[in-house]
Amino acid sequence: MKVSLITACFRSAGVIRTALDSVLAQKDVEFEYLVIDGGSDDGTVDIIKEYEPKFGGRMRWLSERDAGMYDAINKGIRMATGDVVGILNADDYLDGEDVLARIAKAFESGSNGGDEELDCVFGNVRFVHEPGGRTQRVCFARFWSPWMLHWGYMPPHPAVFIRRERFADWGGYVPSREEYRIAADYELLVRFFCRQRMSYRYVPVCTTAMRLGGVSTRDVEARKKLNEEIVKANRANGYACWWPMLLPKYAIKIWEVILPKIGVMK
Repeated sequence: MKVSLITACFRSAGVIRTALDSVLAQKDVEFEYLVIDGGSDDGTVDIIKEYEPKFGGRMRWLSERDAGMYDAINKGIRMATGDVVGILNADDYLDGEDVLARIAKAFESGSNGGDEELDCVFGNVRFVHEPGGRTQRVCFARFWSPWMLHWGYMPPHPAVFIRRERFADWGGYVPSREEYRIAADYELLVRFFCRQRMSYRYVPVCTTAMRLGGVSTRDVEARKKLNEEIVKANRANGYACWWPMLLPKYAIKIWEVILPKIGVMK
């Protein structure tokens, strides 16, 4: 089982070393690392070149202008040769040396005792201010189910790993900024989980530590835009969705902040 991990980046010189180090530290798993840079001029490419030899042929990269993050991820998917594909944002990092090994093992185990091939495995993520810092929030996906996508709640995208063949079967991320500026990942999950009924398994693994302050939660305007695109993603796939349906997700998000404070996923 080979895992293809993709990082799309642009002017990420201040944060990308943490991501690179976390991938380099992975043990007991066959993987390839694909770094897709959008033509950075801040030293990001120099850092990528510095790390390339350390991966011993397991890393490939390119740097060229693109149409945004989702276009870059699609390029990575087309380059991928692994059995499954995962995404690691440039400002995040894998939360342990065995993350990819545990994901690969879950895929190899299959579903229903190994009788059926899994399309998807997902776990949890936690949010920190700085690498190694205290957990501020945790997205705990244990009780997530596909119907929740219609109500504005998805499994944490950085913790979602999908069999590569499914992108060929069902398409990639919508790359156009005009259609989805920050929620093309949401649209893809609605399409895969709900329309295509992708088989999946939750594993109790915190795959990723994410820095707080991502583009979708940066301010009130960003949250408004995210919710608009969530409604759009559902409707584009034939599912009814209105703004009031998204309100219950904020009750879940309150618990995401409370859980670390009571000792769950510190």
